[in-house]
Amino acid sequence: MPFSWSTSKKSLRRWLIGGGVCALLIWIGFFDSHSLFRRYQWHQEHERLSTENEQLRHDIQQLRKKLDRPLSDSLIERIAREEYGMKRPDETIYRLKERK
Repeated sequence: MPFSWSTSKKSLRRWLIGGGVCALLIWIGFFDSHSLFRRYQWHQEHERLSTENEQLRHDIQQLRKKLDRPLSDSLIERIAREEYGMKRPDETIYRLKERK
């Protein structure tokens, strides 16, 4: 078969178009500011944040239920002694360190 410039040009044109399409797909898939890879990462982050948001809403509901219940005097006294180091007027407090 004899060499033909028209066949060679068509072949070259097809290769260039195919290469351009491949380059475009790679660009859209990985390098664009809204690439498929980044969209996947954003989707994963959205799922994680949605789950965390639901857990925090549940925690808020539990804390609101605790706030609705009045605290007993013994609980208030225990919190004041343990967390704030408060004492009654004629008491002496000795702090003990745990041995390891």
